[in-house]
Amino acid sequence: MEMELGAIRWGDMIYSLLMFIVLFLLLRRYAFGPLMGVMEKRAKQIEEDLEHAKQNRAEAEKLLEQQRAELAQAKQDAKTILDNARTTSEKQADEIIRTAKEEVEQYKSVARKEIEREKEKAIEALRQEMGKLSVLLASKVIEKELDPQQQQQLIDDYLKEVGTKKWVQ
Repeated sequence: MEMELGAIRWGDMIYSLLMFIVLFLLLRRYAFGPLMGVMEKRAKQIEEDLEHAKQNRAEAEKLLEQQRAELAQAKQDAKTILDNARTTSEKQADEIIRTAKEEVEQYKSVARKEIEREKEKAIEALRQEMGKLSVLLASKVIEKELDPQQQQQLIDDYLKEVGTKKWVQ
């Protein structure tokens, strides 16, 4: 039998179709089933990995926010500590300055009192010395009867003599 180009060979075609169906069923049972199982298992694994990744990302974002909040709190605490330290140091500086001013005023007061006492002593010593000088001058005047010019000369001489003496207490 010669084969014509336009003729269909029904027997070969049915045989090929039967072979295709048998082969398809065998592949479906032994190849496609396990292959589809592996594909479904792999798809399920990918979905689980994606879900796990989403959870990890959510936890990471939560931890990041928590760390940011802790960092902000730490900054606030540091600022508070610095402010407290600054306030404390200012108070201590003010207290030191106040104490120093009080001590200076006390020293000034003591010095003024000491100066006043020394002044009183000097005035008293001067009075005593003037008293002695007055007595001495009076005794010299009594010894001599002087005219006004001689009295003036005697006073001037005596003042010169007194001016050259050193005052001793």
